[in-house]
Amino acid sequence: MPDRSCDAVLLDIDGTLVDTNYLHIDAWSRALEEVGRPAAAWRIHRAIGMDSGRLLQDLLGDDVDRLGDDAKARHGEHYGRDRDRMRAFDGAQDLLRTLAERGFQVVLATSAPQEEFDALMDVLQPGDTVATVTTAQDVETAKPEPDVVRVALERAGVDADRAVMVGDSVWDVESAKRAGVRCIGVRSGGVSAAELRQTGAVEVYDDAGELLRHLDDGPLYER
Repeated sequence: MPDRSCDAVLLDIDGTLVDTNYLHIDAWSRALEEVGRPAAAWRIHRAIGMDSGRLLQDLLGDDVDRLGDDAKARHGEHYGRDRDRMRAFDGAQDLLRTLAERGFQVVLATSAPQEEFDALMDVLQPGDTVATVTTAQDVETAKPEPDVVRVALERAGVDADRAVMVGDSVWDVESAKRAGVRCIGVRSGGVSAAELRQTGAVEVYDDAGELLRHLDDGPLYER
């Protein structure tokens, strides 16, 4: 087996390891309609994965100060009711286990609020494969700002050039790029391979399972 090209693998969760993006879209759609500012689902989808404050700014515009807090609370209520619809993607647990067994530090790099993070962990069931995590309480500004990735690097104790990020959105790729970290894209969040590559992804796979199948000949190892 070739030498590893990194020591830590930083993984987004929503849309990358757990199938939640479209649950978030539905929750935001309901929330925005309830506050009187309905938005097309495709516009919401384009914003999934970015900092919630920026998402609300994009979708509410000048009304964000007046309606943002209410919309965010309503989103949380709707999303929480869909907890039993969350599913880990096929191969997600196997990917985490294989990475850990091969000596990579596995870092879950998310800015999900603690309650959402706990629900994701109940679904993902990562066992003892994860070395460390980040959540919303660790950063003031989430993706596409690099804060989440930088905190993940600090907790893993590795330099940016010895880590690789895995994410499903252009915001994951952009955040990693700003932190100087290579990013592998996955299409499981609903973003095209072309757009992920254009943003800077070094490789793109359909989902966590395909990444696992191509682990040996992918960016995690020297070629």
